[in-house]
Amino acid sequence: MTTRADRLRVGVIGLGVGEQHIAGYRSRAACDVTMLCDLSDDKVTMAREKYPHTHVTQRPEDVLDNPDIDVVSIASYDDGHHEQAVRALRNGKHVFVEKPLCLHEHEAREIRMLLSANPRLRLSSNLILRMCPRFRLLRQMIRNGDFGRLFYLEGDYNYGRLHKLTQGWRGRLPFYSVTYGGGVHMVDLLLWLADAPVTEVAAQGNRVASAGSGFRYNDFAVALLRFEGGVIGKVAANFGCVCPHFHRLTVYGTEATFENGPESGLLYRSREAAVAPERITAAYPGVQKGDLIGSFVDSILKGEPAEVTTEHVFRAMSVCFAIEKAVQASAPVAVEYL
Repeated sequence: MTTRADRLRVGVIGLGVGEQHIAGYRSRAACDVTMLCDLSDDKVTMAREKYPHTHVTQRPEDVLDNPDIDVVSIASYDDGHHEQAVRALRNGKHVFVEKPLCLHEHEAREIRMLLSANPRLRLSSNLILRMCPRFRLLRQMIRNGDFGRLFYLEGDYNYGRLHKLTQGWRGRLPFYSVTYGGGVHMVDLLLWLADAPVTEVAAQGNRVASAGSGFRYNDFAVALLRFEGGVIGKVAANFGCVCPHFHRLTVYGTEATFENGPESGLLYRSREAAVAPERITAAYPGVQKGDLIGSFVDSILKGEPAEVTTEHVFRAMSVCFAIEKAVQASAPVAVEYL
């Protein structure tokens, strides 16, 4: 691969959410999106019409093996992430991958090994909640000491789109985890807010909401997380909930409590019922799915840490792997960081 120091040539695989990746790269003057790939005939036809000066293919290997591509953005189905990331890394390409990084722990270890052998390469994942203005303000308040000492955090990934399990591609995969596919957002968010590693998890799951549909895996999983330093967390991946898509978040500290709401967050600074909470009106969600691309590009061209670094990706996935193990074992599991 012949990398130019001041520009990046990008290929995008998967033209669902991948279209937002395209927008993210195109917002950066140093990036040229030169190749697009999707398996769907309809998506390929759309891409050729919408992006007429970009080469469009139905073969991921055309992107992954092209020596003129510097960066591969992977927005394919979850079961394609590992193979495509590995092939890209072996070909010396930087990788931005939709969550989850992969579906199995041994796959993550292989990706980690390739990155260790090629330290100049950058990998990030689209853990986009870090870019939410309301959550960024919340994190700054925690850092400023407004919450005193944290002791409990709750994060529920309320998907509200059960049909995507029972009727969409997720239900057709050989394996699907709601923790990997959705809960990982809340896992990363709690790790980011608490600024401490999780040492142990206990978890349970069920498939009540999708019963009789043919979907073979849990549509709900909930985990208790023990953080280093004593903070406790709870994360739920709730794909069967009868409510709109929402990231339910509550943060408890010794001096304040925060509750996220669709219109505004509530910040309680008093235990007295007569004292009204403050409304936190910073935008939620307030992000586009390509908004992490900029910091990823800067990490390549300028050597700056990305908003979501390689370490952050593996840290979140390590906790998710432990949650899935705990669900299967119905017993606590120590987190083994990859």
